[in-house]
Amino acid sequence: MSMLGTKWKLHGNGKSIRPGEVVKPDERLAWPLTIGVGMQHVVAMFGATFLVPIITGMPPATTLFFSGIGTLLFLVITKGQVPSYLGSSFAFIAPIMASQQQYGVAGALGGVVLAGVGLAIIGAVVQKFGAGWINRLMPPIVTGAIVGLIGLNLAPAAKNNFDAAPITALITLVTIIVVSVFFRGILGRLSILVGVVVGYFVAMIRGEVDFSKMDAAAWVGLPFFQTPEFHLGVVGLFVPVVLVLVAENIGHVKSVAAMTGQNLDGVSGRALMADGAATVLAGMGGGSGTTTYAENIGVMAATKVYSTAAYWVAGVFAVVLSFSPKFGELIATVPAGVLGGAATMLYGMIGVLGVKIWVQNKVNFSNPINLTTAAVALIVGIADYTWTIGDLVFTGIALGSAAALVIYHGMKAIAKARGTVAEPETEGVVAAATAAVKRPPKKRR
Repeated sequence: MSMLGTKWKLHGNGKSIRPGEVVKPDERLAWPLTIGVGMQHVVAMFGATFLVPIITGMPPATTLFFSGIGTLLFLVITKGQVPSYLGSSFAFIAPIMASQQQYGVAGALGGVVLAGVGLAIIGAVVQKFGAGWINRLMPPIVTGAIVGLIGLNLAPAAKNNFDAAPITALITLVTIIVVSVFFRGILGRLSILVGVVVGYFVAMIRGEVDFSKMDAAAWVGLPFFQTPEFHLGVVGLFVPVVLVLVAENIGHVKSVAAMTGQNLDGVSGRALMADGAATVLAGMGGGSGTTTYAENIGVMAATKVYSTAAYWVAGVFAVVLSFSPKFGELIATVPAGVLGGAATMLYGMIGVLGVKIWVQNKVNFSNPINLTTAAVALIVGIADYTWTIGDLVFTGIALGSAAALVIYHGMKAIAKARGTVAEPETEGVVAAATAAVKRPPKKRR
């Protein structure tokens, strides 16, 4: 591959994929097929990427622009080795909404920039020394707690939007639930987008949609750009986001590596740096923070096409689409009731993702360290505990994340010094120990 990762070999005849084969990152299909796959990636990221600016009140077209630019930047920095799309990160929703209340949109953008810088620095360290230290700092019990509390902390916001138009919100939510199990393939994966579209039409019928700004907007024009302001008070809000982005990125890189059969450990640091750089760029111009998207990993799993050429197509198309102010204003007309229905599902999914991390890694809650870490962190995050020190304001997400880290490592250090915890941290160890006890002793010959 070239330094930019833009020299692709044609896979086979370019028209088909044999059973058991995949189109690797440095390969491509014929350009018409590659463009088609790229467009499918745009559809896959569309609903989730637009929900973040709609919920936080930021310009959708600007977010779409930096999503496309960020994806292209990611492909360049990783030299085309990691096929991935960078869309809006849900982890930014809570800190952006909280910081806007005190510092406005510009202050929230400053927090996005700081989060991007932090992620890029961690990426540089990972690229230099490897990712082992991250796994030690944030084991599954800690990562799961942080991801879970970020989603559940947003529950009141979902309820407020739901209450604004309960009928529309309920229809939106029911549609999302039904579509997710009724349809197979890409349509089932786009259940939130389908639910939003159905809810939107219901809202139109009920007279809940205002088209005045869309009618006044031009068909072609630049996205709305805005510069950030930096305030010390937002630091505590955005630090936990960095931890979540690290976990997401490394998890997605490992997923792609498993599907392509390639070892991508050597490029995981570059992936973090690329996402950090894309987030900084977005924050500097008025967009939302980015992350690698699981939705697009799902598209790759379904199509068996891991070509980065398709992601170049997706990134370029996203940028082109962002130059339509009328389209951006259309997205911004999504009413509160539709957002309430979608957010009920979306925020809950984020919370359950934390539980999924625990289940996948077989976290043993008979271990008092694991149990205490999760219990305290979740309550602090869900109840939104707040601690103010001068200009610094630490809310539930920051305090819950800090509690998870401090409690886990603090209790583990005390237990090790005293020898008081005998329970293993994962159930896999428990099962192995149980099997060893039950195994009959070998007979001596």
